[in-house]
Amino acid sequence: MSVENDLVRVENDLLRGELPPPDGAGPGSGTPGTERRVRAEAPRPAPGAEQRVVAQGGAGPVALTPRRAPHPSLALVTADLLGVLVGGLVAGMGRGWEWGVLTGVLLALTARSAGLYRPGPETGVLDEVPALCARTALAWAVVAALLAAVRPAAALPLSALVTAWAAQSLVAASGRGLVHGRRRARRRARPAAALLIGDARTHTVAAVLRRCERPVVLPVGIVGPRAGTPGDVPVLGSADEVRRALGEHDVRLALCVGEPSAAYLRLLRAHGCALWRLDARGPGHGAAPGTTGLAGYPLTPLPPGPRRPGAGKRALDLALAGPALVLLSPLLLACALAVRLSDGPGVLFRQERVGQYGKTFTLLKFRSLRPCDDREAATRWNVAHDDRMSRVGRFLRRSSLDELPQLWNILRGDMSLVGPRPERPFFVAEFGRTYAGYRHRHRAPVGLTGLAQISGLRGDTSIEDRSRHDNYYVDHWSFWLDVRILARTALSLVRPSGS
Repeated sequence: MSVENDLVRVENDLLRGELPPPDGAGPGSGTPGTERRVRAEAPRPAPGAEQRVVAQGGAGPVALTPRRAPHPSLALVTADLLGVLVGGLVAGMGRGWEWGVLTGVLLALTARSAGLYRPGPETGVLDEVPALCARTALAWAVVAALLAAVRPAAALPLSALVTAWAAQSLVAASGRGLVHGRRRARRRARPAAALLIGDARTHTVAAVLRRCERPVVLPVGIVGPRAGTPGDVPVLGSADEVRRALGEHDVRLALCVGEPSAAYLRLLRAHGCALWRLDARGPGHGAAPGTTGLAGYPLTPLPPGPRRPGAGKRALDLALAGPALVLLSPLLLACALAVRLSDGPGVLFRQERVGQYGKTFTLLKFRSLRPCDDREAATRWNVAHDDRMSRVGRFLRRSSLDELPQLWNILRGDMSLVGPRPERPFFVAEFGRTYAGYRHRHRAPVGLTGLAQISGLRGDTSIEDRSRHDNYYVDHWSFWLDVRILARTALSLVRPSGS
């Protein structure tokens, strides 16, 4: 099973147990005929579309086939690159193809940051012309400056630069106009199915969208409080109903009114929905950058979900853990010898821990205390002040040297250098029932050190605080954040406190 499949499976399992039902709703509390109305009123999936829902026993749990999140429109990128090609030919850069490639890369990057590859439901080319022309001018200005610095003899005169900018803008805008025109015609022939998520205003928005003369978006479900008078759009009262609606109507669009539950946002992102915030507060509130419109409502794209650690994180683990294991081998041997002489045979302590996506693995440590039996090893929370611990064991724990064998776990791929600390299955189950969001920390690889640890949350400290720090790390992961945590961990070794 792929990482994406694992991610969606775990998220669905978590949501099934933790999703808060909308106000006044719950499993089995849906209005009569909810499922029937959803089928009858929503647009049918396109011919040949894959069925993405598997129902168990009719109203039972629903599993969705995962989809990748929407990528920037290939057609819009093609239109922009065609403009770059024409602009380069007009500017006489046919022989210097590398400068044309640089212009295309700069334009694509700046256009992507401006949201030009994520158009709204009613976006047209005229909405994009100012941003497109500005970014085209920026790309050409940068390339012209670099060309003048590297090849002064081939510097572009101002007239050629302006002509190239105008030609590229015209061709790109024309191509985008064709793309948006076909997209708009397709939407009017078959409006996009959408879910509305939020507060009581979702019912008003749903009514407005449904009475549009030429709708491009058709709501198929509301995830929110029930209205006093039942409307035409069914209220989805549980996570399973949301999954069912997503699968039956191939929903790729979700409009958020107010502040929707983070759990629902995770479910929608896992299904590949484009998320937009619809401002139904009324006039006088201004507009955020990137705002477009839908039926007279301001529409702003929600940022994508947290970045998932990938090849860069694994490369950092291998680049640091491998050499560290070699360089620290004399220290590892010294620790092993000290444990053997002080506490007898059995230098390494092996224990089952829960890793990413709930997968268990065997964690390695230098033994600092010999438990009475397997039950004590699996269920006793803290042994920092146990009188059975020898001086060697206490020193290893206080200096964190007992954790060094986990470098082998990192090389094996069981762990990462940075991530939430792995816990025993007994405590994962216990904390998962007690602390909201604890299980969500397993969305990332577990680590040798982490944000909670460098924040002083080690040993017998608040599990709620640890969980909050761990989930912050997962939701805001970046390569640089890992580097910062490793640097602070190295500094903390100067003043060790152990666990």
